[in-house]
Amino acid sequence: RTYSSTETEGQLLNSFVQYFGDSLGRKIKRMPLIEETVLPGDSLLTLPVVIIGNGPSGICLSYLLSGYRPYLSPEAIHPNPILHTKLEEARHLSIVDQDLEYLSEGLEGRSSNPVAVLFDTLLHPDADFGYDYPPVLHWKLEQHNYIPHIVLGKGPPGGAWHSMEGSMLTISFGDWMELPGLSFKEWAASKRRNIKSDRVMPEEIACYYKHYVKVMGLQKNFRDNVYITSVSRLYREKDDEGRSQQNEDISTQHLEMEDGQKSLIKRNWEVRGYQRATDGSHVPFCLFAENVALATGTFDSPGRLQVEGEDFPFVLHSMSDFGAAISKGKLRGKADPVLIVGAGLTAADAVLCAYNNNIPVVHVFRRRVTDTSLIFKQLPKKLYPEYHKVYHMMCTQSHTVDSNQHSAYTSFPEHNVLSFKPEMKCVLQSASGLKKILKFSVALVLIGSHPNLFFLKDQGHSIGHHSNQPITCKGNPIEIDPYTYECTKEANLFALGPLVGDNFVRFLKGGALGIARCLAIRQKKKHELIESGVGGGDGVP
Repeated sequence: RTYSSTETEGQLLNSFVQYFGDSLGRKIKRMPLIEETVLPGDSLLTLPVVIIGNGPSGICLSYLLSGYRPYLSPEAIHPNPILHTKLEEARHLSIVDQDLEYLSEGLEGRSSNPVAVLFDTLLHPDADFGYDYPPVLHWKLEQHNYIPHIVLGKGPPGGAWHSMEGSMLTISFGDWMELPGLSFKEWAASKRRNIKSDRVMPEEIACYYKHYVKVMGLQKNFRDNVYITSVSRLYREKDDEGRSQQNEDISTQHLEMEDGQKSLIKRNWEVRGYQRATDGSHVPFCLFAENVALATGTFDSPGRLQVEGEDFPFVLHSMSDFGAAISKGKLRGKADPVLIVGAGLTAADAVLCAYNNNIPVVHVFRRRVTDTSLIFKQLPKKLYPEYHKVYHMMCTQSHTVDSNQHSAYTSFPEHNVLSFKPEMKCVLQSASGLKKILKFSVALVLIGSHPNLFFLKDQGHSIGHHSNQPITCKGNPIEIDPYTYECTKEANLFALGPLVGDNFVRFLKGGALGIARCLAIRQKKKHELIESGVGGGDGVP
């Protein structure tokens, strides 16, 4: 689409600069929307931070960038005496202003990221030992610490929580899903919501996150219905700053040109995308940012088996599609079972969903039932009885025990799917090489999901721990500095949450802390340089 005037451009997404106009300078008169053929100029809006993703990771980062600061509560005593002594040493400072490496030294937890373990133990002391201690922190809003930023998301604040299956309980306790400064239990009580157990439904969590953004006054930083199409790095020539610009992809590593040509220095990020309007039309935009934070999570692309026939319409890859098929009555009265592939909690949810709707199940998974890495081995029976019910069936109702394939549930441990056939049949292969053909009514492949970073060069493969491989939360997360969460292979690009291996909400908050501290330090240095009459160029030093 093309536009006839800058006035038209300004009307399209004027909300982008309603707030930032005053914060970044009165010279900004219109939103930073450009046509695809036009190179950006310095007069367009450049934000200190653009956050891509509005789930709990993006929300928490926005909270800290908005100036909220955690301090050690006056009456608080942390159960870890060594950590408490360290906290007492700088009680007058917020945690954001302290040495995170020093504070997190020696701590152990269920995250491989030390700052995540630190922030979790400050918010939920000794939670993994079954204690319900209150946080040792209290929060203050310090307006002078505000760093202008914008949070871009496809849907309402809360991200993927708004699209999760509503009938299942969360794996984590409600308290562990909460964000800083707003108790989930108190919020639930204020809304007169009847929370029957410590575990809650995704619908409740999604509503809490949406309310959190509003009650904390963060709405001005959030834009919904926004889809990112590209994130790329801008470069400029060192001795020709104003006139000669070059736009290069994120993967560009060689800034020194060959044959004696001028060298280039890194400039800001260019973020392109579109906002979906109420009439369904797409309104393109272009933003410029000194820093970009990736908070997209991993629910974008369901894992695939990569086998023949997986694209048939009767092979599903999400719980929402399965739930829709049940609610529409598509599986009612079917004699053939549902084929469920996977041995994780989502697959277990599907088994329970089918079981509760009197739909027979054939459950196929690659691992042995005695495999210690199965998630069921890590869940206490008293807290997760429904998942242990599924695990018990996986162990006791194997095809080797019950030869009746049309019973309510039959498991096929140590089996792989070789192919799906058009006549709704599946070819399985056992660990010994024996092949079986099963007939089914619908197949549901639930083997995890992966982030979709298509808007980065090479889908972000260059920034993982293993270069040139897809980013996954377990096998190949984005490689970051453990205390700043800045990508080690790309300056001024940050990542947090599942993208760096922190799948639980408890731990993703540490990423927000690390990034907020890093940006606060750089912002302070930048202001000092400007005040001294030095710098003021592109990017945060």
